[in-house]
Order: sequence, then structure tokens, then C-alpha cells
Amino acid sequence: MFNDISQVTNALSQQQYISTDEISTVMFLADKLDKPLLTEGPAGVGKTELAKAWSKATGKRLIRLQCYEGLDESKALYEWEYAKQMLYTQLLRDKLSEILATANSLNDAADRLANEEDVFFSERFLLARPLLQAITADEPVVLLIDEIDRADAEFEAFLLEVLSDFQVSVPELGTIVAKHQPIVVLTSNNTRELSEALKRRCLYLFIDYPSHESELSIVRMRVPQLSSKLAEQAVGIVQSLRQLDLKKNPSVSETIDWAKALVMLNADTLDKQTLETTLTVLLKHESDVQKARRALTGGNDDSGRRPRGQGRRDRWN
Repeated sequence: MFNDISQVTNALSQQQYISTDEISTVMFLADKLDKPLLTEGPAGVGKTELAKAWSKATGKRLIRLQCYEGLDESKALYEWEYAKQMLYTQLLRDKLSEILATANSLNDAADRLANEEDVFFSERFLLARPLLQAITADEPVVLLIDEIDRADAEFEAFLLEVLSDFQVSVPELGTIVAKHQPIVVLTSNNTRELSEALKRRCLYLFIDYPSHESELSIVRMRVPQLSSKLAEQAVGIVQSLRQLDLKKNPSVSETIDWAKALVMLNADTLDKQTLETTLTVLLKHESDVQKARRALTGGNDDSGRRPRGQGRRDRWN
């Protein structure tokens, strides 16, 4: 679909995703080499958005598997719809006499019962989860395996079969091979180290916090209502906050939220009051808010001289 890297950059830009040369190059290669892509980096820097933008840019349906601790094969691959199976059991019980009435022998009756039993574990009662949906799709899709680092190592090992051969094994049905090889994008926030076996099967891309100019371009594209002057100020403050020793740095998505908040407040400049009362849009820990206030506005942490929680209520007011 794409003949060069510049076309990738332009296609992502049309989906409101500001791509770097590195991102465009790796996406181009992943597409041409039919290799899964593993993207790592801090939370909120656009890893998931990249997969969404790539889905729209290529015109392929996005199938998302959100990983979490305790995720297993049944929740990611398939489940049997037990409620439907129980309903079928009731129907079979009602029809059993009719099915066996014309049987010529005991063997014939047993065969008829066996045929009915096979229906219980057929595609009729199979509930496909994201992995199986991507493999059995009638058209090429983009499979997003989001936050793979949150899943257990056992599930990560299970993925190796899918990423190596793009096939899965269902004991009752056999091996199901992909009709079309999906484009696979895995994301990780680096909460744990991923296995070398998984990394070996993927192209690798690290997405860090954007530079000042890149983040400014993102804000201007996503929040065009914000004045150029205020956008410049806002991005400069976010960039400076990331230099502090915070529990959680403000993400790009939170920068965009802050820009939208400033538009809603009809702010024309980032004065001390506006900054203090909107910091919680960017920062989600009280200690980070206090540290940022001291660094940016010279505010004092006076929580020790007020009843617990009063300082926070005053700022919200």
C-alpha cells in the first residue's frame, strides 16, 4: 500500500498522528516484512494511538485485546457459550424420542446420539475472543495487543504460537490457521521485562515523550481552538514538569486534555491562578501537584497548617 516512508508519515498525519522519521520507518518495515511490532515507552505517549491511526490509515478493522493480570487463553482466544449449550440440551431432550424412533438398531441409535453430541462443540457455540477474531477474519485486520506487560509470563508464552505461525489450536475443533495474516501491534509500558523469545519475533520501537516542537504540533492539530501563544506556554510548562522528579509525568494525552480545559475556561494566558487551579488536569498525585506549584509558581505547601483535605477543596473551588 505504501511505497515509501513519506507516504506513511502523510497517511498518519491525515489521522491526526504526528509521526517521527523513526516511527514511520518502523511502521513501513513492519508492513512490508509482515512482522509484529512491539512498541515500548512511558504511558500516554501515543503507542495505542499509533495502532488506531494505522488501522484508519490502512483501512483495516481494529481488533483490540486489552491485557491485564490474570488474562488467560479462554478470555483472549475463545469461550464456549454454555448458556446456549444448555438450551440446546433442553431442545435435544425434547426431540430425543423423535431422533431415536426411526433407528434400525442400537448401533444406529448410538451413532445418532454421537452426531448430536458433536454439535455441542462446534462453531455454532464458539464465542470468538480478540485473538480468534483476528485469525478468522475474512479480511486483513490490525490486531492491537495492548499493555502486554500487564499480562502474566504464561500468557506471553502462549502468544508465541500465534505470532510465529498465526494459528491457534482449539482441542475440540483442531488447528485454525489465519485466513489473512493480521497486522499485529503490541504495546508495553515497561512495568516488567518481556521475554527475549517475544522480542525476537517482533520489530521494536521505543516511543518516548515528544520534543517541544513535536508536542506543540500535536496540540495545535488536536486542539486548534487554543491560541498559538497559549499553546506555546502550555507545552513549555508540560516539558518543564517532566524534568521534575514526579511520581507520574504528564502524558501527551493529558497535555491535550489540559489544552482543551484551557479552551473551555476561555483562558487567554497562563497566569498564576489559572495554573494553580488546573494543575490537577496534568498531575494525578497530590505530592506531584505540590512539587509543581513550588517549582512553577513559588507556592508553599501549606497543607500542614490546614485541616486535612481543605487545601485541595480550596484549589478546586
